[in-house]
Amino acid sequence: MRFPQTFIDDLRRQADIVRVVQDYVPSLKKKGANWSACCPFHGEKTPSFSVNPAKEIFYCFGCKKGGSIFNFVMEIERLSFPEAVKVVAGKAGVSLPRMEGEQDARFQQKQKETDEVIKLNEWALEFWEEELFAKSAEAKAAREYVAGRGIMDETRAAFRLGLAPDSWDALTNHLKKRGASEAEIERSGLVVRKEKGGFYDRFRGRVIFPVLDVRGRPVAFGARTMQPGGEPKYLNSPETPAYTKGRHLYGLFQAREEIRRKKFVILVEGYLDALVPFQFGVKNAVASLGTSLTSEQVKLLGRFARKVVVNYDGDKAGIGAARRAIEMLVAEDFETKVLVLPDNADPDEFIKKHGVDEYGKRRGAAIPHIQFVLEQAMRDRNLTQAEDKKAAIKEVLPTLYAVRDPILLHEYFNHATDVLRADAKLRTELWEDIRVQRAAAKNPIAKQLQRETSFVEPTAPDLTVAEQQLLEMLAHDEDLRREILPQIEAKDYENLPTASVFTALKQMETESAPFDFARLRELTAGDFWISENFVPQLMMSEPQREEGEATDDLRAQAVKCLTAMRLIMVDKHLQTLAAEIAAAERAGENERLNKLVMERLEWTRRRNNLLLRTDATQYSLSHKSN
Repeated sequence: MRFPQTFIDDLRRQADIVRVVQDYVPSLKKKGANWSACCPFHGEKTPSFSVNPAKEIFYCFGCKKGGSIFNFVMEIERLSFPEAVKVVAGKAGVSLPRMEGEQDARFQQKQKETDEVIKLNEWALEFWEEELFAKSAEAKAAREYVAGRGIMDETRAAFRLGLAPDSWDALTNHLKKRGASEAEIERSGLVVRKEKGGFYDRFRGRVIFPVLDVRGRPVAFGARTMQPGGEPKYLNSPETPAYTKGRHLYGLFQAREEIRRKKFVILVEGYLDALVPFQFGVKNAVASLGTSLTSEQVKLLGRFARKVVVNYDGDKAGIGAARRAIEMLVAEDFETKVLVLPDNADPDEFIKKHGVDEYGKRRGAAIPHIQFVLEQAMRDRNLTQAEDKKAAIKEVLPTLYAVRDPILLHEYFNHATDVLRADAKLRTELWEDIRVQRAAAKNPIAKQLQRETSFVEPTAPDLTVAEQQLLEMLAHDEDLRREILPQIEAKDYENLPTASVFTALKQMETESAPFDFARLRELTAGDFWISENFVPQLMMSEPQREEGEATDDLRAQAVKCLTAMRLIMVDKHLQTLAAEIAAAERAGENERLNKLVMERLEWTRRRNNLLLRTDATQYSLSHKSN
């Protein structure tokens, strides 16, 4: 989905960046024209994070993150740009624009159906919450079950537990009374169609565990039977326009702020494994809803933390699920640890039996994922036996295939082959196998994750100190722009990462328009990283000359930066010529060689002329910034 640029620009102006940032950074305080706080993106004790409402930007002088309100939401929530626009629009109370065309009409229809399902889910959940406190034997039994699982009233309310009465049509009748049509009710997945027509309530005689999305809306339900020996023990919602299996995490809505605060998440398997720890103060646990962890769930986790402790059950199925989860998490560069509790206990059982303090100690001692994978691979195997060693190595390889970072891959590979007692020949063969697998598949897990991400922010380019300092001076000084910009030619910056900024500045000067941040962003909009990251950083920098102060020193510094930029360009061209001369010599192309040598002499002359106008100090500006 793409939004019109006019809508994005209007939304940026209407949304209050200070209020939106304060939703995530409550400590944000006014300080002069800016608002400041400790940065939410990196640990620090002295505030270096700043928000400027007049310029509608944020910037951290510590970690260098910055940009518009959309960049902030993208970074803090780990969202794509279109998703961030939706969030900002919701916080600002601005309606999203109507879309046109066949594809957009389909989107509008899907969105309408999604909203309808969520509306009916909300009506159903309200009904079930009331039913849990009805004056009936069934409701009393349900309350006793909830209390028997150690769930207190406050926790029950936070997770919105309810009771679906043992009736074929109680919910259906309730939804009809609220105004829902039969088509809407059937589309919601809350009922099951009969073979002979009509339908009946899907959930009957069960305690309801609602699955809430990150905005707190009920998108699906899990239901636990109240009948002894009843099957299935848990019954789940089918897929609907509002719910796709493997795209949500149970308890995330309740846990998200604690996850952000602690900067890590505990990944568990079942409803009670997330709910009971929450009740005892472990409020950063989420459940993967009884399925193998999916790429969508990994992306969702990445919006809130980059560190995960996997605490699945210790039985055979749980261990297998943990290994698969590790592969998904490692492929997305999560720092992953594993906690296996004694006696194959799940978190719910362990905390009730041993207490939350003991659980905290065990969690703090969680082992790195590679250690867990190796321990499981070696369990019940004798590495002196060839077949056992082969089986252990085969079990470890999928985890190594998933690692994207080459440094970490080398470290894990060396550790694994040491532990598995692989000799030099076997190490060489295994490394070649990993290299071939990665080259052929390009890490399929990571590739799948990348394909499913609707927006990937470009990597920050390498900027030179010279271009950065020159642009900071030009951005804040009208007199300097009038003097220096005419001296700058396209060839001076056309191959630089900041070329779009120089082009925009020259265009604005040609238009004789007053310098304006919004206009600069507009003119550089085609270069996403520059427009959304570097331009805000540029505007948050301080002017280097007081109003009325002479421009002599600043002009001299600007000329030094420009000369340094030109030296960079000349040096790069000389390097290219050197390579071409060497190639011509090897090929025996004498005529071409003579032309290249003469061209090199000309460029060397240019370099020497530039050096006459500079000194060692100015030339040091050509070194790349950190």
